[in-house]
Amino acid sequence: MKKLSLLFSLVLLSSTLLFAQNTMNPPKGYDHDTGIMVSMLENLRARIIHSTQGLNQDQTDFLLDEKANRIGAMIMHLAATEVYYQAYTFEGRGFNEEEKEKWETALNLGDEARAEYVGKPIQYYLDIWAQVRQKSLETLKEKDDKWFAKLAKGGQTDNHWAWFHVMEHQANHMGQINMLKSRLPE
Repeated sequence: MKKLSLLFSLVLLSSTLLFAQNTMNPPKGYDHDTGIMVSMLENLRARIIHSTQGLNQDQTDFLLDEKANRIGAMIMHLAATEVYYQAYTFEGRGFNEEEKEKWETALNLGDEARAEYVGKPIQYYLDIWAQVRQKSLETLKEKDDKWFAKLAKGGQTDNHWAWFHVMEHQANHMGQINMLKSRLPE
């Protein structure tokens, strides 16, 4: 029984590792700790892209119930959250008026997001997130681990925790997206 359990664990582990990286190393050009976070952010993003990029319009717009969010809206939410933390950690501020206008619906989700984020292909949302991520990657490359450990300007949160939150937020919504995918109508 012990051998069977070990074999089952190895099969599960190997199938997981085939998809994505199995080590966390800082990409070239990043300080160590900042680069490890970049590696984790990119790993999660790759997994979300992998699970969503083939969705058709009906699947992208699927609404489980009147309180749920569409998969496209959740990807917009991930982008909006990342834009918020870019402003917070890179510039020491919240959203300005232009950013509120562009991102607040996605940040808050709910009824407005259910109405707004419909009728667009999944690639539309993934492309927006890619643009947001590109800014994160470029700016984080300019930062060092001393910056990463410092409190965000005017905040009580250090930059490391803020970007950890972006990462954990992605993981949370990756689970929701995968749950919705499992509930898609045939």
